[in-house]
Amino acid sequence: MWKHFISDYLSFTKKDRTGILVLLFLTGVLIILPFLYPYFIKQKTYDVASFEKAIASLKLKQADSSGKVSKRNFDSRVNQNNDRRTGNNYYSVEAKGELFYFDPNSASPSDWRRLGVRDKTIATIQNYLAKGGKFSRKEDIGKIWGLHKDEVQRLIPYVQIKNTGSASGGTANTVEKQEYKRITNAPSVVDINTADTTAFIALPGIGSKLSQRIINFREKLGGFYKVAQIGETFGLADSTFQKIKGFLVISYTELRQININTATIDQLKSHPYIRYVIANAIVQYRNQHGNFTAVDDIKKIMLITEDVFNKLAPYIVVN
Repeated sequence: MWKHFISDYLSFTKKDRTGILVLLFLTGVLIILPFLYPYFIKQKTYDVASFEKAIASLKLKQADSSGKVSKRNFDSRVNQNNDRRTGNNYYSVEAKGELFYFDPNSASPSDWRRLGVRDKTIATIQNYLAKGGKFSRKEDIGKIWGLHKDEVQRLIPYVQIKNTGSASGGTANTVEKQEYKRITNAPSVVDINTADTTAFIALPGIGSKLSQRIINFREKLGGFYKVAQIGETFGLADSTFQKIKGFLVISYTELRQININTATIDQLKSHPYIRYVIANAIVQYRNQHGNFTAVDDIKKIMLITEDVFNKLAPYIVVN
């Protein structure tokens, strides 16, 4: 019995033995191969002398250039980069020039040069004056193309603009008329809950598209309860909002509210402050625990954070 068992299960044919030997050979090759790998790879050689020579040459160039270029510390480079990003005309070279009182409307090129202004900027100023341009206020020199911010701050205290008369009433008259026009054209106060597109368009930086978006946003919300909500309008830049918020007021308006005990998921998610996941969570919680007894009960839903609740609370009811 045992002989039959051994012959049936533990004996190998010639083909089996050949296969085993091949597998053992391949296994051995794979084990030895990593040790042979370095002999087949040609190692790169480096010319140390040439490398050291190149380093010495770079150091020599660096030493030569350090005597020609003014050194700047890290903070000045950071400030310069920051000013470029913010659009300020800033340069790190310390301005040279003599300070004295001058009238930008009558100062000669030599006067500007004494003040430390560059020739290219002087040419811009002369071109502006030759075309009939005038400086009406001290701050107007800040509009000169090429005159850097720190130069403007240095020169403004020494600007003295003389008002000269003319047949039409003189420069002072013109300035007064321009100021009157600016005041009379200033936007009027806008009630954000009742204003139409025309009222919003009258605000600085608001066109027809933005005004329509504000109206649409107001309709979807169900009315505004604070001025800051205008800043959430899609496409309205914060810089524009900062310009107009001083002209915005809000009157008491009854907000359109949603009953969270009866509203469907579609009705809930149609509100700008309620995403689908929150709408679904409100309905699922209501189905499991019954109707909400107070608006504060939605805080029991994990997705309703304090910020979400504060924004949403004026627009929901439970009756």
